[in-house]
Amino acid sequence: MAGVNKVILVGNLGADPEVKHLEGDKVVANLRLATTEAYKDRTGNRVENTEWHDLELWDGQAKVAEQYLRKGSQIYVEGKIKSDTWQDDQGNNRKKIRIRVLSFTMLGSKNMGPDNPSSGSGQTAANPESVRGNQMAQQPSFENEEDGSDDLPF
Repeated sequence: MAGVNKVILVGNLGADPEVKHLEGDKVVANLRLATTEAYKDRTGNRVENTEWHDLELWDGQAKVAEQYLRKGSQIYVEGKIKSDTWQDDQGNNRKKIRIRVLSFTMLGSKNMGPDNPSSGSGQTAANPESVRGNQMAQQPSFENEEDGSDDLPF
């Protein structure tokens, strides 16, 4: 049986994208994404737990990230887990986990973007568009049809 390696995240960027332009017109962007979940503990106190995720975007996605995403931008991400292992200078085995982004959707205000970048004040990025590969696509709609039927295969 084949395995499944799929990650879905919704969160906010902790910093502006770090973008590197490589040989052969290759571009890579590294992002730090915070996801926070909240719950009430046994005593009724609200508890928040924040996880940080390292994201990696390539080529067209990296260019879109460089142009539109800023610290505080909220995004929806679909990707897969990738890991690197190596030995550091002291001979210790090290491992880093990152999310290789396959597609993402910018969430939040439509008036943000390259001409009106986020000031880091909690505002989010531009254009409710989904970025898959090197193409821009309209954000999908998940509404049921009026007759009550849906497109689910089960």
